[in-house]
Amino acid sequence: MGRARLRQKVPDRSPRSIPDCLWDELFERMGCERDRALLEFYVSSGARAEELLGIGIGDVDWAGQKVYVISKGTRDRQAVPASPQAFLRLACYLDEIGTPSADEPLWRTRRGTDRPMSYWAMRRVLQRANEALGTNWTLHDLRHTAASRMANSGKLTLPEVQAVLRHANIQTTSRYLAIRVEEIFDKLTEHYNTPRIERSYPSGYDVDDIATVFGA
Repeated sequence: MGRARLRQKVPDRSPRSIPDCLWDELFERMGCERDRALLEFYVSSGARAEELLGIGIGDVDWAGQKVYVISKGTRDRQAVPASPQAFLRLACYLDEIGTPSADEPLWRTRRGTDRPMSYWAMRRVLQRANEALGTNWTLHDLRHTAASRMANSGKLTLPEVQAVLRHANIQTTSRYLAIRVEEIFDKLTEHYNTPRIERSYPSGYDVDDIATVFGA
């Protein structure tokens, strides 16, 4: 059945990711090593918020630079690579709190009774940063940002990005290839400020003849 005549077509918008300059501002608003480590893992691994919050110390492969998460879709335990910066921040975080026991989640609350950090607690961390910056980023935007960076880096093929993100369909991954105006603003500014090239012709040609051939 076709769309009703007066129903507006809803555009298929690209997933929202955080531009680099705004990402730097967001990262600066993180008030402790735990939150900085979490953001580094989110933006380099593309893990979902709940997946990353559920890992324990036994899920961290320091040598292999990856963590093991319980995948939201399949419920399988799967390896997810992350950046060296993420593991460096994690090491700083563990230096502060000590190493949790093997049967406890890695990420802990900082206020009140010691307990595992929940999705809502991490959401509140982001909300406080948003309030300070006047933004409205969400936890899922962090996954979108990781996906966009991977897909547009020129270093990874689309199937490789699909494997890291654990997308069932490569069409889902391909949505992250879109170019945003914000990311090419500097190039556009340079383009707008470039002077027009003045035409010049070898001496000896009659001005009227040139105007006739090329136009005034």
